[in-house]
Amino acid sequence: MDEQLNHAPCGFLTLTEDGTILSINHTLLEMLDYPLQQVQGKHFHSILTVPAQMFYQFYFVPLLIKKQKVEEMFISLKSISDEEIPVMVNALQRKRDGKIYSDCVLFPMRNRSEYENELLIAKKDAEAALVAKHKANAELENALKELKEKQEKLLDLNEQNQKYKIETKKELELARIIQKTSLTDPIETDEIKIESFHKASSELSGDIYGFYQIDQHRYGIILLDVMGHGISSALITMSLHSLFQRLISYGLNTNIVMKELDQHLHSLFQNNEEARHYCTAIYLLIDTKKQKIEYINAGHPPAFWRDKNGEQHELFSKSVPIGMFEGIEYKTNSVTYSKGDRLLLYTDGITDLIGANHLSGLFSENRATSISTLKDSIIASLEHQKSEKQRSDDQCLILIELK
Repeated sequence: MDEQLNHAPCGFLTLTEDGTILSINHTLLEMLDYPLQQVQGKHFHSILTVPAQMFYQFYFVPLLIKKQKVEEMFISLKSISDEEIPVMVNALQRKRDGKIYSDCVLFPMRNRSEYENELLIAKKDAEAALVAKHKANAELENALKELKEKQEKLLDLNEQNQKYKIETKKELELARIIQKTSLTDPIETDEIKIESFHKASSELSGDIYGFYQIDQHRYGIILLDVMGHGISSALITMSLHSLFQRLISYGLNTNIVMKELDQHLHSLFQNNEEARHYCTAIYLLIDTKKQKIEYINAGHPPAFWRDKNGEQHELFSKSVPIGMFEGIEYKTNSVTYSKGDRLLLYTDGITDLIGANHLSGLFSENRATSISTLKDSIIASLEHQKSEKQRSDDQCLILIELK
């Protein structure tokens, strides 16, 4: 990198096709307070906040794939001290020596964001005050006249509402039991052990998983996270569940399973764009005879894979979430494993509470314990953090031990 670009008044970096940082200028390193050796060769996710990682996968990557460029996209970087740094990104995809690279220019936006927020707050306060004044005058004129009538109606409505709440609670509880019943039981054979954890943020969950023994040596494991929460997301998960259970049990290839799920989501919302939901997903097909794992990660948080030597890897997303763009071809990745290796699949509700680094640390620290003990440690961390946060997402994880 030449001297002028290295010290330019803006950040600059070059990414490989899979998001690895190939080069980064001195200006951006100073902005992040990172030494070069801790960033170069790492995935772009390593310098992004957790929301920005999802934004990068859902919008940045698809735009590069479709238009070969990104213009004026706002995203948040994460410094070495975990400080959030808002930046505007322009990117251009190019091809050199048969490989695809993306050059990115990043402009810090701290001051602009602060000024814009102050203006927006002031505008909203003024508008709210004006609306409140007009509303108060109108309500004052009609309040005494309507009060008696509304009191009578309120008593009647309250009685109806209580009845509706009781009936709705019973229906939601029944739906929760049905959804929980659809989750698969743990698997343990001479070749593999699979355990899971699932906790909804409300009565119903947008997270769903399944793992199935296809034949003597093959196992299919899938984890999905539908956008949003509550009843709408839960209905979609149950629709996807019946499909992926059938597809996986047939022993179909990973790319076919993901393609069928993608087409199913598109067919659900083909006539109603406003109701459209997308879904992140990761699917693993494990062959214990060949000691081989074939997988597709569609916009999902990267799974952790720890080999018997203690080295930890991440199965990053290389595809967009299902249901987002039509006609996407999902490419299968494959790795070989050794006996004693472990895998951890999870949804972002886990890392939203305890952080990806802490989850990775727990996975590493408990390498000598059983996966049941590891699962208990993760649940304990979640419960500890939950008491400090008002709201949490659905939580789901799958632990796999390859014997």
